[in-house]
Amino acid sequence: MSVPEDGAQAWAAAWELLLPAATAPARARGRTLQSALREAVRSARLAPGTRLPSSRELAADLGVSRGLVTEAYEQLTAEGYLRADRGSGTWVGGAARAPAPRARDLAPGALHARVDFLPGSPDLSLFPRSAWAAAQRAVLAELPHHGLGYPDPRGLPRLRTALAELLTRRRGVVADPERVIVCSGVAQAISLLGQVLYARGERTLGAEDPGSPEHAQQLATAQIATVRLPLDEEGLALEPLRALREVRTVISTPSHQFPSGIAYSARRRAELLDWARAVDGLVVEDDYDGDFRYDRAPVGALQGLDPERVAYTGSVSKSLAPGLRLGWLLVPDALAEDIVAHKRVMDLGNPVLDQELLAHFIEGGGYDRQLRRCQRAYRERRDILVSALAEHFPGTEVTGIAAGLHIIARIPARYGPQDAFLARAAEAGVALRPLSGYTSALPDDGAIRLVIGYAQLAPARIADGVRLLARATKAGP
Repeated sequence: MSVPEDGAQAWAAAWELLLPAATAPARARGRTLQSALREAVRSARLAPGTRLPSSRELAADLGVSRGLVTEAYEQLTAEGYLRADRGSGTWVGGAARAPAPRARDLAPGALHARVDFLPGSPDLSLFPRSAWAAAQRAVLAELPHHGLGYPDPRGLPRLRTALAELLTRRRGVVADPERVIVCSGVAQAISLLGQVLYARGERTLGAEDPGSPEHAQQLATAQIATVRLPLDEEGLALEPLRALREVRTVISTPSHQFPSGIAYSARRRAELLDWARAVDGLVVEDDYDGDFRYDRAPVGALQGLDPERVAYTGSVSKSLAPGLRLGWLLVPDALAEDIVAHKRVMDLGNPVLDQELLAHFIEGGGYDRQLRRCQRAYRERRDILVSALAEHFPGTEVTGIAAGLHIIARIPARYGPQDAFLARAAEAGVALRPLSGYTSALPDDGAIRLVIGYAQLAPARIADGVRLLARATKAGP
């Protein structure tokens, strides 16, 4: 069918609606064609301004008489669905209006607050757009045509090698590129582990309390339940874990526990690995923000102590942007083959261009520069937040400040009760998350315990936000 370029795409979208006219009984073909055209215009499959094929062309394609098409065009023109311009053909008119479909945005964090202190987000304005664009141009220029084919489901060898070198240097892991699996963030890594462990007969995993609710949700997709295990001042408490005979795998955040902010002690790390060896089990280490330690060198990853008993995962969600959906999973040799098999079935591998781009960025030193830039910015913001809380909420205790992108604030009971405090904050447009959202095991002392994220806010905005919170809760001067 010869259709002008300006209407070809719209016409193709509605073409299938006209096909019944070609197979309808002879007496009904005219009515069927008119009805199909009318519906195509009404539903916006044929948008206003779309030029239709000539009556001769449409009749030939449908195998009907030209007179039948001409009659249909004339009828719909009279009704206002079409318009005919002498010498220039027949067009879709503008009288019919179908409601335009609207796409909802279900992205998390679509919160319209004046000040957003919710934890978990980096400052996306720090994303290195210029350096990333330069790396993208370089990758597109150097990537051979065959490189755009289906990739190794584990990830491109170039990226796995770059990640192995990076993680060995920065996080102290034992990283063989053959056991590095590129994933769509930590979420996919945990889901993959859950599927493999379920296939091996595991039905329950241990998880920290307090801890990340997302871990339980991700494991639930693999039909694995989680049992919450308490912490003490050194990390995950071992006695409750040892008492659970059915649990042989535990998921943890030992370098910077989420959300409490503690780092597991050396003794507790050794005890946790001893438990894993004794039960022939596994520790899943979520190193979600291991590079962000401000007052001394980062604590090395647990995986470096026993790579055969620890599955290690991390991502660029905090260092670059969560929207990149790039992460990694280092697996013990005993799990590698099954993990790769599940990854191949799940998605046939991650996008090639994104992998090449991240590899290029790491190899050229861009990733290390980005981490240094973020560390400087986030250290400043942490200090401003701690000072502002001390000024406007005297007596507040802050913990978990040595690393990461959030703190735990214990605000004295005189500013409570907590529910009223949170309600007044919300009315003022200050978004907060209580520690009770991560655990139910809290002292009943009336104090207000909050998990306050600060990385996503500019320094001045942090100070203004605490000041606004103080006024809203009648705590400030």
